[in-house]
Parts: sequence; structure tokens; C-alpha cells
Amino acid sequence: MTHSEIIASVKNRIFSPIYYLQGEETYYIDLICKTIEDTVLSEIEKDFNQTTLYGRDTDIQTIISYAKRFPMMASHQLIIIKEAQDLKKIDELLSYIENPQPSTILVFCHKYGKLDGRKKVSEKLKKNYVLFESKKLYDNQIAGWIVSHITELGFGIGQKASMILAEYIGNDLSRITNEVQKLLIGAKNGHKISEQDVQDRIGISKDFNVFELQRALGLRDIFKANQIIQYFASDPKNHPLVMIIPILYNYFINLGVIQSLKDKSSRSVASELGINPFFANDFIAAAGRYTNVKIIKIIGYLREYDAKSKGINNQNASNEDLMKELIFKILH
Repeated sequence: MTHSEIIASVKNRIFSPIYYLQGEETYYIDLICKTIEDTVLSEIEKDFNQTTLYGRDTDIQTIISYAKRFPMMASHQLIIIKEAQDLKKIDELLSYIENPQPSTILVFCHKYGKLDGRKKVSEKLKKNYVLFESKKLYDNQIAGWIVSHITELGFGIGQKASMILAEYIGNDLSRITNEVQKLLIGAKNGHKISEQDVQDRIGISKDFNVFELQRALGLRDIFKANQIIQYFASDPKNHPLVMIIPILYNYFINLGVIQSLKDKSSRSVASELGINPFFANDFIAAAGRYTNVKIIKIIGYLREYDAKSKGINNQNASNEDLMKELIFKILH
């Protein structure tokens, strides 16, 4: 089941006796768990029928003993196991899985990893209950996720604004949703979030950000690129080189991929890179402004300056000095 299907079932009060929520992306684990917590019991019923345990402080036998209890003046009891990744001897859960208490809803929140799929516990959970894996999104999926998330909330967002958010925040979905809430404060239903909204409410400049630096490098616009890195240098805390380099690295890797394609149509490029077709032509044009040899050199520069930004082979060059050197080498 997808997270949406699980949430829909819970809201319709179609419960599974066991939910095992696992994976690297914590956002969906928290979202499903909260939906269960908000739906199963009323506030009055929670006092006697909801228990939260932590994996590091409990064990499987204790969890089973709680799970076998009957609810008090309610149809269900809810037991939530947070930090389930810290549980030992998970195989001991098998006896309960084979004969669960029907009035108990047992929720495991296993973050930053997952059960061994070869274990019987995993096989039984998958076959009879809800075993959900929350996977991290790839960087090139984030802008699209932002658009979908904001659309679900009844608002809209421009393509460029979504890209700026994606580049600035990265793939932390929990942080993205928090920033989106800031964008929507006071907004009327149906409002389309613009680059100006992003600048005014979150503080990401619509003209001086990593997305615009990437674009300036793609155009080989020396003046604009230097303007942007000067802006970054004035606020190194929010624009550290160690955060900028991975984005530029992925950008030039993509340009190299485009050069290797036989079909360089916007549709083919968008499909190959996993980007929105809206941006494909910019990537294609940028790939034409660099030779394959130059792109290989740039990737080498990016690796070199990534190491220097972390103090390797760097005696005393500042973040600003390194940034200026790197951009000069890319453009010349």
C-alpha cells in the first residue's frame, strides 16, 4: 500500500492490527503514525487506551504483554513503538503476528532503515498486515513533489519557485513542509506561490540563489555568476560552499549525460535526467556551451574544491576565496 492508501483506510476506520512503518524517509512514517494517533481514539479514550513505548527502553516481550491487554471503555487500544529500529530480537514478535489481539492496533516506527526482508517476521507482516517502506526521494524528484504537495493543499506554485525551494532545502520532506506552511500563511485558497513569495516569506533571494548560479554557469554569463557568488560571500552561513558544490556537481554530470545522448530532444532529455520538461531546453543549450573535455575538467574541479571546503589540502583559503577560484575555473 502507498502512504495515501494507508491514510485513506485509517480515516475510513479500516484498521490493520499491525502497522510496521520503516524506511529512510521519516516524513511519511510520522505522517501515517500521526493519522493513526488522531483517528483511532478520542481524546477521552486515549487516557486509558493509548501507550507510547521507545525501542531503546523496551523489548518485544514487554510490547506483546501490552498488546494482549483489552481496551477500557473503547473499541480499541493503540500502542505506538517509536525508535523501533533500536529493538532487539525482533524475531520474537512472530508469535504475536500469528495471533494478534483484534482490539489492539500496534504501530512500529522504524526510521533510517528497514527489516531484513528475508526474515519470517518481515514476510508475515507483508502478507497479512501493513508493512510500509518510506523511501527517500531523489534530488531530481523534489521540485515535482513540492508542486504535488502544494496542489494537494489547494494552492499552486510556479515551476521556478519550486526549483528554488528544492535547491535551497534539499530532500528533507519534513523541512520542506514546514517552509511551505510559512509560504501559505494568510494566502487565499488557489493562490499561486511565486518566486517573490519565496523571497519575502522564506528569505531565499529570487535573483541570487544556487538555481540562478547554475543558470548563469549554463549561459556562461561571467558577470551574473560573479554577482551571485559575491552575494553568497556576504552571507556565508546560509551559502556555504560545501552545500553549493553537490548541486553544481549534479548539474554538470547532467550536462555530460546530455552530450552522450543520441536523441537530444527536450522530451528525451527530460526523461533521461528525470527533470521537468519545462527546464529541458535550458539544460540542452547549456550542454552545447561546454565541450565534453571541459565538463570532465569541471567535475574534477568540483571534487577538488569540495575537499578544500572541508579543510583538505587547504591551509587558510576562505569560503569566499574558494568559491571565486572555483567559478573562475569553471568559466575559463
